[in-house]
Amino acid sequence: MFDYLIQNVRLLDGSGRPALSGDAALSGGRIAAAGALAGTEAAHVIDGHGRFLTPGFIDIHRHADAALFRSDFGRAELAQGLTTILNGNCGLSLAPVSGPHRKAVLDYLTPIVGEAGEDFSSLADYRRRANGTPLPLNAGMLVGMGTLRACTAGFRDGDLTGDEYRLIHASLEQALADGALGVSLGLGYAPECFYTTEQLIRSLAPLRRSGRVITVHMRQEGDGVVEALAEMLAVARSLETPVQISHLKAIGRRNWRRAVPQMLEMIAAARAEGLDIACDTYPYPAGSTQLIHVLPPEFQAGGVDALTAALQDPESRRRMRRRMEHGTDFENIVALVGFENIHAASLRLPEHKDLEGRTLADIAARQGKNPYDALFDLLAAERCGVSMIDFFAHQADVEEILRAPFSGVISDATYPHGLPHPRVCGAFPRLLETYVQKRGVLTLEQAVHKLTRQPADRFGLFKKGRIEVGADADLCIFDPSKIHETAAWQSPCQLAQGMDWVFVNGVPAIQEGQFTGVNAGSHL
Repeated sequence: MFDYLIQNVRLLDGSGRPALSGDAALSGGRIAAAGALAGTEAAHVIDGHGRFLTPGFIDIHRHADAALFRSDFGRAELAQGLTTILNGNCGLSLAPVSGPHRKAVLDYLTPIVGEAGEDFSSLADYRRRANGTPLPLNAGMLVGMGTLRACTAGFRDGDLTGDEYRLIHASLEQALADGALGVSLGLGYAPECFYTTEQLIRSLAPLRRSGRVITVHMRQEGDGVVEALAEMLAVARSLETPVQISHLKAIGRRNWRRAVPQMLEMIAAARAEGLDIACDTYPYPAGSTQLIHVLPPEFQAGGVDALTAALQDPESRRRMRRRMEHGTDFENIVALVGFENIHAASLRLPEHKDLEGRTLADIAARQGKNPYDALFDLLAAERCGVSMIDFFAHQADVEEILRAPFSGVISDATYPHGLPHPRVCGAFPRLLETYVQKRGVLTLEQAVHKLTRQPADRFGLFKKGRIEVGADADLCIFDPSKIHETAAWQSPCQLAQGMDWVFVNGVPAIQEGQFTGVNAGSHL
């Protein structure tokens, strides 16, 4: 007798092929049978009423490193059909963190990955804690190369010593041995922004021909985004290991409808050449990260304490402003999108709470300040712990990336205290509702493939992302016409609607639209 028999459903197996009518049986956390299963006995029988049965969705780019340990974690994810997530992205992993620069590293990481309440000196320590925590869904970790460099050499500019490279290599190899599913880069962030291309390749030397996936937040995503992609193609050629371009985009009006088509052509040509390179994107015209990333990168040398001091120093402020007014050699977000398109998304001080969600232009006007002074004062007062939501993309660029056969779909969700980006709760229903049902950018089969088997295979999770005998029973049952994103820019914490059943390792986490409270997930 099976544990569950799901009858009368349309099976989308994750391969991209059309749906087939049939049934599925689950036993021991796995898919035990699929097809026409009339007469089969099971402890629990579910009538699908013609709804779709798909593999559970996979998000390979989240920043829930610390949020994973919150008591309320998982509802935002499960409501979207997510059953597996990968953390540790953009070079910013919460583990391993140790050594003399530990505090500076944690101060820098916290606005993105959250506060864990304890340190993890190794990835093995992190995984032990995660496996000892009731998890509502499955999670895995990438090791962040920014974390490794910062722990080794702090946030200083310039090249590393031979001994420092050897320490980074040893830490990288240990993290992979401890179970990291891949490696992430954050070349737009300190301290990795201080690498030259040759130094970056040297730091990644243990990965040559390893088959390990390197995900990368590229050095620039605005005026220099095409050159940044060319850099990563050079890295892929040198290391001969898979490269995943994270959240591909073109920031700024002057780059719209120019850079994205060119980059997609570059990726397609590289794949034809034999490079294992792909990309992903989130289905929104706005992103979210730390507000300090509107500043010139050289001011991030030294970490949060040094930057906070610089923001309070009149001469440093004058130099920052001049660089931001005229600089073209860094990702000058203010020049690209304007103060009116950058929103302060999370603020800790009580006197700043009424500014949360407001644009920097609006904050400056309310305070009677120049926008640069308003920005610098806000960051200094909050010790740089402010996140932002910045509107920068063209809708047609988003759609063109989604259509590319080698693109995946991610959320890039962060979990700040305050006002998060609506993608935390809404990225995957948005894909199905807006880009499948309303705009027809993708077929349902294509979208499900990008959310299931494609990311599973990318990271070697060959028991996930598919409906076939022996695969993990991570599954969703839903009517696509009822999937609805309720999260919005000013009310982003609204849970998605429309998932009728979500199974995690063969156990219902959502049953007829209601959370069961069962924690059947595991850390991969």
